[in-house]
Amino acid sequence: MSALQTREVRRAASTPKPAAPARRHKPLRGNLWVGLLALPAVAFFVVFAYLPMVGLVVAFKEFNVADGVFGSPWNGLDNFRYFFSSGEAGRILLNTLLLNTLFLAATLAAGITLALMLNEIRGRFFKRVAQSTIFFPYFVSPIVISIILQVLLAGVGGSGGAVNDALAGFGLPTVDWYSEPGPWPWILTVVKVWQMGGYLSVIFLAAITSIPEEVYEAGAIDGASRAQMAWRITIPLLRPTAAVLLVLGVGRIFYGDFGTIYAIVGDNGTLFPTTDVIDTYVFRSLRQLGDFGTTAAVGLFQSVVGFILVTAAVLIQRRYAKESSVL
Repeated sequence: MSALQTREVRRAASTPKPAAPARRHKPLRGNLWVGLLALPAVAFFVVFAYLPMVGLVVAFKEFNVADGVFGSPWNGLDNFRYFFSSGEAGRILLNTLLLNTLFLAATLAAGITLALMLNEIRGRFFKRVAQSTIFFPYFVSPIVISIILQVLLAGVGGSGGAVNDALAGFGLPTVDWYSEPGPWPWILTVVKVWQMGGYLSVIFLAAITSIPEEVYEAGAIDGASRAQMAWRITIPLLRPTAAVLLVLGVGRIFYGDFGTIYAIVGDNGTLFPTTDVIDTYVFRSLRQLGDFGTTAAVGLFQSVVGFILVTAAVLIQRRYAKESSVL
């Protein structure tokens, strides 16, 4: 090695190396405030969602009030066997699936349609009035809905009803609606659309307002009409929102709308073949028989099946529509 090379090596060795950049730590104060903001929600779910899950042991016990939840004797899967061998399980499960499928499909379609119609209204005042009008049924009590149906279908004191009066005016035969179980899945679906259509339209309308205006300008430059832009631009871009609502609806497909169905149907056994769902059956069993074990078993069955359906829906969504997946 030459003297020049030796001097260069010594100079490089004597040159101090630059210090490594200091590692930046996230400020603890910011994380602390975020944790404090989340604390009420966490406490709510712990108290009202997770702690009550201890009571699920009742589904595997022959519960009696004297011994309490933990003192009652175990009976294994007898509560589940009682429900599924009662002869009513098949009808109740089928009614629950059918009604909730009708509710989910009809309300989503109504929400998208109403949102598209509201989006086309140019008058700001009329648009706000129309939006408030169709949103109002969401706040109507199921008891009030039951009274409205009584007036429409049976009349005050069972004297006929507005619908039968209209049928008679057109020369058509009248129907004793509260003795015919066949039409009631469709009647309940119409009620559900009237009640939830405006609420879902607000969600879809908010999603429409987030669509960039440049997309519609490009469609107008290409010569697309308003109907074509709604069909080719708006509806496809609403897919992620519809997918989230669909997954949430599938997760609750084994939960009937107890408040509305029971307020309308009540204990009318004539309509049970098409309107009796899991929730109304459980309530009636608990009220008439006082069987806590069976009702807890059915509730646990609903929760497990709902969890499985949500997981399956999310996996299918990720497989075929990954860009709009919720996870």
